[in-house]
Amino acid sequence: MDDCLFCKIIRGEIPGDKVFENDKVFAFRDIHPQAPVHILIVPKTHVANVLEGADKGIVADVIAAAAQIAREQGLAENGFRLITNCGRDGAQSVEHLHFHLLGGKKLSEEMA
Repeated sequence: MDDCLFCKIIRGEIPGDKVFENDKVFAFRDIHPQAPVHILIVPKTHVANVLEGADKGIVADVIAAAAQIAREQGLAENGFRLITNCGRDGAQSVEHLHFHLLGGKKLSEEMA
């Protein structure tokens, strides 16, 4: 999608602090981190949210990449949070499926 922020980052039109890339997934550091490690993991194929990507195998590709990134970032031993927001009420700010990988400290159990 031409005007999608994450598509532009994937294409290199907008800078992003890349931490991972393969043929299906791209991951970069969040510019407003909520934890010491806060990485956004996005499919290279543009889909708006988890509802559009679930039946295409895209979510499985992203989760496999997230597991690899978590290990590479040293988060596997103590744990991490992997979350996706869906739609306006779910606080999705960019309409391109993305997962937040958060860790590097003890995270709050409160989700709201």
